[in-house]
Amino acid sequence: MSTRPRLVGVNHVALEVGDLDEALAFYGRFFDFTLRGRVRGMAFLDMGDQFLALGDGRTQPSDEQRHLGLVVDDLEAARRGLEEGGVEILPGRGLDFLDPWGNRIQVVDYREVQFSKTQAVLRGMGLDGLGKSERALAELRDKGLAPADA
Repeated sequence: MSTRPRLVGVNHVALEVGDLDEALAFYGRFFDFTLRGRVRGMAFLDMGDQFLALGDGRTQPSDEQRHLGLVVDDLEAARRGLEEGGVEILPGRGLDFLDPWGNRIQVVDYREVQFSKTQAVLRGMGLDGLGKSERALAELRDKGLAPADA
């Protein structure tokens, strides 16, 4: 047995933004979320058993390779909303964009990636029945993370 702790997941990620109210309005135009809470200089967007922390005061230049990957239940709806909202989709095979403060955001569809929530968490989020593509299931099975009959 290893004496080092094993990485299990991500509880939250913090992004710096220029203004919290503007950031909440920006992200609220494109994504459905619940505001978990707010303290001086920080706002927390609930994502079931995880959260995204937004912090006042962006200090670095725009991101190029560094990015945050968000998982959504409907990638095409996300793409349409961003495009209709005038957000530039960055070149490439995925759905990447820069928020107004230069944070690079990559959006992926839950059905197409290995990332998984328990059925209890999905149910609590109102996402009962949100499944995985066969490709994603195969990746999970290859790692022993999904039943052979899934």
